Amino acid sequence: MKALVVKVTVKREHRTAFLAEMRLDALSSVRDEAGCLLFHVLADDERPEVIHLYELYRDEAAIEAHKATPHFLRWVALTAAWLAGPVEVRVCTPLDAPAKTPPSP
Repeated sequence: MKALVVKVTVKREHRTAFLAEMRLDALSSVRDEAGCLLFHVLADDERPEVIHLYELYRDEAAIEAHKATPHFLRWVALTAAWLAGPVEVRVCTPLDAPAKTPPSP
């Protein structure tokens, strides 16, 4: 598995529109991409203009496939002018991914 940890700084006046588009991209990624296992959009508690993304993919090929999807390309084109700085992306390898499982009936 591979994870992306992304930091995006958005111009304050575009935050609401950015979040709407970000949620749509995240939903489309999980729904439409077999290799996208998880996509969380997180608001920074100390700096509301900073949005963090945590994305989990099956492998590096799934990350590359994500970058070619129509919904991602739309997101990039639509939100580029709303950013207050460069997008920071870190590719990480999950070392442990504990998950809660529902109790047995």
